[in-house]
Amino acid sequence: MTHLSTLRHRALAFRSLHVPGRPLVLPNAWDAAGARVIEDAGAAAIATTSAGLAWALGAADGDTLDRDRALAAVAAIAGAVGVPVSADIESGYAKDPAEVADTIRAVLAAGVVGVNIEDALYGEEAGAGPLRPAAEQADRIAAAREAADARGVPLFVNARIDTFLRGAGGVDLTLERAAAFLAAGADGIFVPGAVDPETVRLLADGVDGPLNVMAGPGAPPVADLAELGVARVSVGSGIAQAAHALVRRAARELLGAGTYDTLADGIEYGELNALLGR
Repeated sequence: MTHLSTLRHRALAFRSLHVPGRPLVLPNAWDAAGARVIEDAGAAAIATTSAGLAWALGAADGDTLDRDRALAAVAAIAGAVGVPVSADIESGYAKDPAEVADTIRAVLAAGVVGVNIEDALYGEEAGAGPLRPAAEQADRIAAAREAADARGVPLFVNARIDTFLRGAGGVDLTLERAAAFLAAGADGIFVPGAVDPETVRLLADGVDGPLNVMAGPGAPPVADLAELGVARVSVGSGIAQAAHALVRRAARELLGAGTYDTLADGIEYGELNALLGR
């Protein structure tokens, strides 16, 4: 099977997993080892976390990592697993729609069949407001859609809307932006920061496409989110943050008390080595 035909097959499989009321659950990975562990745990697909990936490469999250380094890491993840992979590509690692299209072509070359593209602004651009104007963001989504379609791959474009995460608006503005992004070619809508059940229900009912929410401590369980009509649940940088908290606890224990209790629940060496050796 050629690279493109494999991508088409995986992209169609990934699309089919987005079912309102029976959500795709995505524990987010940031390296090949974690992706393999998540796949072995039974995940139907892998999603990357841009924050976790950036931290692993020694960079901060928020459009600071360059495209080549980011996508090299994403390619390693996609190459380590047999399930579909969706990549969080922040704002597209791009200044304009043409560069977004370049990123999408590189994403497909990396073996990825889905992307998250966010509408938040960072750095100097954030002076214009917390979010990119909807029309500009729609142009970037359209460029992503066209680049994937030109390759014949039904890439799942998940439009991330940061109204709640950035305190930039509520349900009405989110639905307005969602409609514009879906019209531009997005396949799903991702609204991190919205976990209140009534808010989630309004979003699920109002978005004309699969709704993705970001869960974590304090959020409703997956079963409850399913009842609200959610089609995709991910945890963003949550697992990466928990892993780095473990590193800190273990380091402080070792350097302080000189003991090793924090290390007691690690995956057994032989098991992990065998998993990565497949």
